[in-house]
Amino acid sequence: MKKSIQIAKEPICACLTIPGSKSITNRALLLAALADGRSTLTDILISDDTIALIKALQALGIDIQLNEKSHTCIVKGCNGQFPRKEAAIWCKDAGTVARFLLAVCAASVGAYHFDGSEQLRRRPLHQLIKILCLQGATITPMGAVQMPFSISNKGKLQGGEILVDASETGQFVSALLMASPLAQTSFLIKVKNRVSQPYINMTIAMMAEFGVLVRQLNSDSFSISVPQQYVGCDYVIEPDFSTASYFFAAAAITHGHVTIQPVNLETSKQGDVAFLTVLEKMGCEIISTQRGLTVKGPATLQGIHVDMRDFSDTMMTLAAIAPFASSPTTMTNIRHARNKESNRLSVVRQELEKLNIKVEEGQDWLRVYPGSPVANTINSHGDHRIAMAFSIIGLRVPGIQIDGAESVNKTCPEFFNLWDRLCY
Repeated sequence: MKKSIQIAKEPICACLTIPGSKSITNRALLLAALADGRSTLTDILISDDTIALIKALQALGIDIQLNEKSHTCIVKGCNGQFPRKEAAIWCKDAGTVARFLLAVCAASVGAYHFDGSEQLRRRPLHQLIKILCLQGATITPMGAVQMPFSISNKGKLQGGEILVDASETGQFVSALLMASPLAQTSFLIKVKNRVSQPYINMTIAMMAEFGVLVRQLNSDSFSISVPQQYVGCDYVIEPDFSTASYFFAAAAITHGHVTIQPVNLETSKQGDVAFLTVLEKMGCEIISTQRGLTVKGPATLQGIHVDMRDFSDTMMTLAAIAPFASSPTTMTNIRHARNKESNRLSVVRQELEKLNIKVEEGQDWLRVYPGSPVANTINSHGDHRIAMAFSIIGLRVPGIQIDGAESVNKTCPEFFNLWDRLCY
């Protein structure tokens, strides 16, 4: 599906409510499913990724009552052992579903078949599979490192000390943390080459809210004692800051102002709040009130040099702003973004070059130069964040089209409805 982006003829002035965080929604769904008792989840995100997890959990025998209209969900937990001992898990495009459920299914007595889209089959799983097999799980066919495969276990994970290489994704660490209370013995998880630390912090904080404590020994070591169990609770999902970044960027490049509500910077678990600091360094004004969070764009944006190791999901947002800055913008420590829904470094460079913007690409960095983008059709490469980020440029450049716009359904099906409202 192609989507034509409407140009903003004047500064954007808008107040919006953004759907719930995908990262928090999928963690909450899994923890509620593993809990003892009933949980009510409020303001959950309804998207392809979250529906994929809900259907997978239902396939495992979890009783889930979803109300899409009210964005609420009632989950009856299984107290750590899935009711169905055999199930086929369809992960669709969702890395969180594949990694989180893989670890938890490996900790359950049963046999579970995993598969996903062609896009998901290309994303890394081998590091997690290797650890789970050392913990007692069996993978069929033997030696498989990509879906489809089956995983089974005749008992619990063994526990003990494990070393996780998190250079490709921090989701491996989060998956093992959430599965750790289901082990026979206490876990000591040591992490090397850590990326996306805020997502690991989010996992630990949410585990505590569902009743399981993780002891952090240092920045790269985590101890989880057993026995512990998750306990059902009422949980409210906060708005998605990754999605909010595109709307804040709209204010930045049109010299306007955008308010997102309700947002609380003090209590947010999301690492992408760091993107606000980036906008501030570029010259934007950030205003936090009880009404919400407002970004005001400056008369002139300044280019910056920024380490995005811990909030790389907003790298594409920054890359879309960068052509309108007064000097080059350099983003570093983003190699792991090559293993997302697309090779995001190369895709961003290719698509910006189609717009006549100069871009330099290194193994773990991008540099975007100021320029005057020209009209063209952007290929989303099936990546929701490419589709959303390049819509930003369309606010300033007539004739921008997004090919593959339906990819936004992965995390924000309402995106283009909200986007079109910016220009009215």
